[in-house]
Amino acid sequence: MIKTGELFSLEETVAGDFLARCEYPWQALKDVKSFITETGHKLDKSEFTEASPEVWIHKDAKISPTAYIGAPCIIGRNTEVRHCAFIRGSALIGENCVIGNSTEVKNSIIFNCVQIPHYNYVGDSILGYKSHLGAGVVTSNVKSDKSLIKVKNGKEIIETGLRKFGAMIGDGVEVGCNSVLNPGTVIGKNTNIYPLSRVRGVIKENSIYKAENNITEKR
Repeated sequence: MIKTGELFSLEETVAGDFLARCEYPWQALKDVKSFITETGHKLDKSEFTEASPEVWIHKDAKISPTAYIGAPCIIGRNTEVRHCAFIRGSALIGENCVIGNSTEVKNSIIFNCVQIPHYNYVGDSILGYKSHLGAGVVTSNVKSDKSLIKVKNGKEIIETGLRKFGAMIGDGVEVGCNSVLNPGTVIGKNTNIYPLSRVRGVIKENSIYKAENNITEKR
């Protein structure tokens, strides 16, 4: 279950209609920047402040003065961006989120109620509603040989045509501390990833991932 509607509750992001046009969610990555720019200019000015050119922040968001926020970017209601966060740009961050200390985000869509609280890297990725990354979790978004990324779903191999693609993380996923999600990782809804894991390919929804060959179904 790796298609867009199977991974995400699309009503929990302002990008719902944008993502719905994509059979697979990673197909949206190349257009995230333009979508944020177009959407930002249409936002209600009574609710959002354009803090700098093409950086729109909801008036109820809490932004640390030491955070860096690059354009284009949208940050939703009641979201907290903490000390020394580094939002490089092309980041759509939903409502009631936490972007933590020293966390870096670029070219990504973050659904509502997502927590990325400590020392994380999220690049070229989509994080679903109520997903959570433990401290030190990294979405690795480029292969070491710089070749195009493929999604491996059992025996099926899907060509993405992308050189940069981190992870598609479904609703309600919990990723344990210091795990690395390798390029092209897709994690189904409500799955738990053990700390210190190295994850690759497609992980089924409602699973507990302990190691590559030790994945059990939740009961």
